[in-house]
Amino acid sequence: MSNNNIFGRTLRVLATAAALGALVPGAVSAGPTLDRIQERGAIKVGVGTTPGFFSPGSDGKWQGFFIDIGRALSIAVFGSDDKVEFTNSSPQQRLPALQAGEFDVLLSGVTVTITRAFQLGFHFGPTVFYDGQAILARKELGVGTAAELDGATIGVQSGTTGELNIADFFRSTGKSFTPVTIEDTSEFLAALESGRVDAITQDSSDLVGKLQQLKQPDDYILLPERLSKEPLAPAIVAGDDRWLEIVNWTVYALIQAEEWGITSQNVDEFLESDDPAIQRFLGVDTSLAEAIGFDPKWAYTIVKTVGNYGEIYERHLAPLGWERGYNQLWSKGGLLYAPPFR
Repeated sequence: MSNNNIFGRTLRVLATAAALGALVPGAVSAGPTLDRIQERGAIKVGVGTTPGFFSPGSDGKWQGFFIDIGRALSIAVFGSDDKVEFTNSSPQQRLPALQAGEFDVLLSGVTVTITRAFQLGFHFGPTVFYDGQAILARKELGVGTAAELDGATIGVQSGTTGELNIADFFRSTGKSFTPVTIEDTSEFLAALESGRVDAITQDSSDLVGKLQQLKQPDDYILLPERLSKEPLAPAIVAGDDRWLEIVNWTVYALIQAEEWGITSQNVDEFLESDDPAIQRFLGVDTSLAEAIGFDPKWAYTIVKTVGNYGEIYERHLAPLGWERGYNQLWSKGGLLYAPPFR
């Protein structure tokens, strides 16, 4: 063998080793957040109080779309869905609390924005709900579109993207409005019901939940326009690569399971699948889990316990009248897409 061949073979070996280095346990650096989680023995999650997304049940236990994602994270880290602590945090408090280390992750309907990434130093997981800002108005106004609210008094919640969005909308349409900034979340609906404001604006997901909380919901109308793009995603503080990847791939596991048709009801049947990708995903073939340093049954346990993305959606959001829309799999015309599990 010539020296040139030996040199070429050595380069190929080194290149292969470098590539594999990104896959071995520990190659993705852990940081202070994951260290705190493991030392504490629980994940601290910041949430809101919108029915369907997050709300305490009659037994005091939290339930909802984002709550089940938090339970899935608990399974990914600890193998059990109950190693997670949910705490309600207002829109004004949630981002400072995350920065201060009071939460390990926000699952409170946080919108991904460039300033939150660069100025505030947050990392975002995959978008788990594609939303848009809407307006909930009093029917007695006789309006059917947002543009017809010219001159109206509209309640906006401080600490949200809604303040800028509603101003941009009225400026672009050449209309005017009077904003009323409301800091206390509990006062948001009271301002509408008392007539202090003609309408309120927030993410449509939030307003659908709030509509159910009104004393006379038939007296109000959710206007059809969506004033913005509001991709809602888990948010964490930058500086902990492995925690970020755990968040990422936990969400992707929920999406991938739905794409394969794996549910909480049939996941055991899929253990007999001949598809090598499914074998790796469910831990029948342990090679993938060993490569990333996860328990081989992590994805299996997530699906068995909380279901796939579609099951979570149908359980918590469909009863409120939500249609999947953009929150459908890419193969069905939506935007949900999971990278390969390999």
